[in-house]
Amino acid sequence: MSTGGVASIIHNIHWHASWIRGIGLFFFLLNITLFIINCILLVIRFRLNPGSFIRSFTDQVESLFIPSFFVSITVILINICQYGIPSTGPWLLHTMEVIFWIHGIVSVCASAGLYLILWSTLIFPVHTMTPTWVFPAYPLLLNAPFAGNLVSAASASGYSLSLHPTAMALGAATLQGTGCLIAFMISAAFIYRLMTQKLPRDAQRPGIFMSIGPYGFTAAGIAQLGNQAEIIIPTNYIGVSNIAPIIKVVCVLVSLWLWGLAMWFFVVCVGALWKYLRAGSSIPFQVTWWSFVFPNTALITATDVMGEIFDSNGLRIFACAMTIAITIVWAIIFCKMIWAMKTRKLLWPKNST
Repeated sequence: MSTGGVASIIHNIHWHASWIRGIGLFFFLLNITLFIINCILLVIRFRLNPGSFIRSFTDQVESLFIPSFFVSITVILINICQYGIPSTGPWLLHTMEVIFWIHGIVSVCASAGLYLILWSTLIFPVHTMTPTWVFPAYPLLLNAPFAGNLVSAASASGYSLSLHPTAMALGAATLQGTGCLIAFMISAAFIYRLMTQKLPRDAQRPGIFMSIGPYGFTAAGIAQLGNQAEIIIPTNYIGVSNIAPIIKVVCVLVSLWLWGLAMWFFVVCVGALWKYLRAGSSIPFQVTWWSFVFPNTALITATDVMGEIFDSNGLRIFACAMTIAITIVWAIIFCKMIWAMKTRKLLWPKNST
């Protein structure tokens, strides 16, 4: 997910150059490669340990990360819209239109099904609550960015959407809003947990960055769709003439509120790591370190979109600087992950020496 997210934010950089596109394409292909490798390794694991696949749905930790499979696929689809459609014929665009609707159905079923399994089989005490509780809603939270990038790729390539673009945009907004509202309710529970139990312990601390993602992705997706309202919405839609500018203004205002909320959570999350700058303080490496990357790619995307809408070089430069910073963070975490696997501190049986 994080690798594909980096590919996406590099694509969104306002200043275009062949070498920048080359770097983004590298991350895109690397993301596909890593996804295939992970899928193969998971199949091997489930084959070697019969019953482990079913047990993963009722494990108190592992069950919350099952949605990453669906999110990873969606990120790959978004990257295909960004890097694939402009370089191919209209056949890929029309294929992605069909996949969008299939993806929407799957995202609803996956989100509702995973929450239902969790609520039926497990108990999560409030004092252990982290923003990872929102992860089963993440498949819903990429519908608007998917639709926005699909429409943008069609426009940039000079192709026309063959299926109903208005229905696609409204469907994406509906699913995105559903996911955002679920995240909002869980965020309220998280703030209650912070007020009564303080910040999570060190190993869980990186996970608080997950609270940024829902509002960043929603702000970016709704703003992208609203900014292209003239392409998506017919002139006299629902009996209102020239409705597209109205929809654009409403989308931008809503996106601004959510972008501000995502930025506020970002400041809080960074502040929560302040104590680790002191000598002798450190966070033990865990897979949750990837939370430093993926949710922040949503915030960077939203910042990029705002910069384009308001034609603000300040926001564009800020987003570009954040893109560089996140790419560096990605490289550091990737290296630490490889080292942890090599030294058998990650993805290794606990009873092994």
